[in-house]
Amino acid sequence: MSKNEPALTGLVLASASPRRLDLLRQIGILPVAVDAPSIDEAVLPREQPLAYVHRMAQAKLDAVAPRHAGAFVLAADTVVACGRRILPKAEDAATARDCLELLSGRRHRVLGGIAIAGPDGRQAIRVVTTQVVFKRLSADEIAHYVDSGEWRGKAGGYAVQGFAAAFIPSLNGSYSNVVGLSLSDAYAMLTGLGFASRER
Repeated sequence: MSKNEPALTGLVLASASPRRLDLLRQIGILPVAVDAPSIDEAVLPREQPLAYVHRMAQAKLDAVAPRHAGAFVLAADTVVACGRRILPKAEDAATARDCLELLSGRRHRVLGGIAIAGPDGRQAIRVVTTQVVFKRLSADEIAHYVDSGEWRGKAGGYAVQGFAAAFIPSLNGSYSNVVGLSLSDAYAMLTGLGFASRER
C-alpha cells in the first residue's frame, strides 16, 4: 500500500480460493478485498502435516498483512493428511486417481490453518482438525469421479461439497473446515480480535 492510498477497513481475505470467499459470505462477512499471497508452499523435509499447515497459514498472513494497514487480514491453508503423508492438490487426473485410491476405505484428517491479523497488530492462529471417513471405492466410482473434473485444484483430490459427498459416510468435526475454512473458528478468532464490533 502506498502512502497516498487510504487504509482499508473491514476484512481482507489473503486467499484466492472462491470457496473461502463463499464461506465467509455465508455468515455475512463480505471482504473488502482479496489479496492472494505468492509464497513457496513446498513441504520441508520430514515436516509433519500439523506443523506444515500452521507454517503455511502464518506465512500467508505475513506476506499479505503488511500491505493492508488498518484492516483485518485472514489467511488460511488446508491440508488433507493420510497418516503422516500430506496429499497434494490434484492438478491432473493421475494425481486425483492416486489420492482417491489412497483414501478409499480409510479415515483421514483435514487440517485447516487459520491466521488472522487485526488492525492493532494483534494476531491469532489455530489449526482445526476434521476426521473424514471414505467408503471403499470401486474402480468405476474412481473413474467416474476423475472424469467429472471436480477434483481439480482440490487438496486430496476431492470436494466434499460436490459429488464426493456420496463417498463420505461419516465426518467428525467442522464440515466447513473440509470445504476450506472452519467458519465457527474463523468467526470466534475475528470476534476475539474485535472484528464483531466493527462495520462489516
